[in-house]
Amino acid sequence: MSRYAILLGGGLTVTKRLRKQLEGARYIAADGGIVHAEALGFAPEVWVGDFDSTNKNMERKFEDIPRQTHLVEKDASDGELAISEALRQGATSLILVGGFGGQLDHVLAHCGFLVALAKRDVDIFMTSGTEEARALVGDAQLNDLPTGTRISLMPMTDLVGLSISGVRWPLNKRNVKLGSALTLANISEGEVAISLQHGHGIVITYHHD
Repeated sequence: MSRYAILLGGGLTVTKRLRKQLEGARYIAADGGIVHAEALGFAPEVWVGDFDSTNKNMERKFEDIPRQTHLVEKDASDGELAISEALRQGATSLILVGGFGGQLDHVLAHCGFLVALAKRDVDIFMTSGTEEARALVGDAQLNDLPTGTRISLMPMTDLVGLSISGVRWPLNKRNVKLGSALTLANISEGEVAISLQHGHGIVITYHHD
């Protein structure tokens, strides 16, 4: 598996869990996401973007990193361009680091990336260090959640035949409408298994060292 970490411009808390998840990953920074390279102690292999959200101090610190410079008036976000570069290089697994916080439109776009790439069988998730998101496009096993982890499933379409086990409030073949809050704020009680007959959503979990 070829794992790449995409450094995005949202918030980041560096935790033990995050460092373990990043072991063996290669790094690509998207514009202002370069700030996380300093916090993580890794220099990315390439730096992608229009550089309209990178301060001069970061530009000086990382001036030796190869850049792919794009116009501000472009048809993709800096994060999308960085993801495309990772896939071009053969990535089969992606971690979107710093994908939460900041601008809501970008966060929602990142959630769209999760779903679209999961449908292409790319192993992908997004993290702030304390908050993680994964696409649900079929069945899923969440085997690394400590007991007591808060877990929410946000429908992005109507969900048909949803089952959740290993949680305080399980479901069995329920239909959940888009806009329902039924699947918010559950609690893990072991290995969490989710099955879904039709539709897709985002699974969000909350973590603290």
